[in-house]
Amino acid sequence: MNIKKAMILTGATAAGLVGASTAASADQITIKSGDTLAGIAQEHGTTTENLAAINAITDPNLIFAGETIETEGEVAPVQQAPVQAAAPVAQPAAQVAAPAAPVQATATPAPASAPAGSGSTYDEFIANGGTAAMWHTIVRPESGGNPNAVSPNGYRGLGQTKEGWGTGSVAQQTRGMVNYATSRYGSVENAISFRQSNGWW
Repeated sequence: MNIKKAMILTGATAAGLVGASTAASADQITIKSGDTLAGIAQEHGTTTENLAAINAITDPNLIFAGETIETEGEVAPVQQAPVQAAAPVAQPAAQVAAPAAPVQATATPAPASAPAGSGSTYDEFIANGGTAAMWHTIVRPESGGNPNAVSPNGYRGLGQTKEGWGTGSVAQQTRGMVNYATSRYGSVENAISFRQSNGWW
C-alpha cells in the first residue's frame, strides 16, 4: 500500500514539476526569422525598450533568430558587447566608418548609415538596382539595413557575405547582391523565394 501511495505522490509531483516548468517558460519566446523586437513587444503588451532592458539587448534593431528572450521580468544587468572593428575600406572622404555591430536577424526600420549627402541607405539600394522586396526579405533580416554590419562569424554588409561585395559603398554592395542573386538563384525573385523558404540565402 505504501508503494502505491509513493508512486501516486511521485507521479503527482512529477506532473506538478512539468506544469511548473511550462508555466515558468510562458514568459520566454524563441525569436524566429523575420521577428522584430517591436513586433514581439506589441504581441506581448510591452515596449521595445522594456524587452531590450530585460534581455540586456544593446541594439533593439538587431536580434538573432533562434535566441530565447524573456517577455516579462526584472531588468538584466547590462553587459558590454564585444566590438569588432570594420576592415578598412576605400570610401569617399566625407564618410566615417562606424564600428560594426554583431548582426542578428532583425526587425524594425531604423536609420542605417549612408555616405553623407546621399540619402538613405534604402534609397541608394533602390537607385543601384535593388528592389523593395529584396530590401525587406533579404537585407533587413540579414543586416538590419546596416552596410557596415559584421556578424560574429565574419559575414559583412547589407547581404551578409564573406565575398568582396560585402564591403564598400552601398552601391557596390547592392550591385554585388543583385549579381549574386542572379548568378546563384537565376533571378532576384528566386533568391527572395529561397530566403523566405529557408531563412538564409
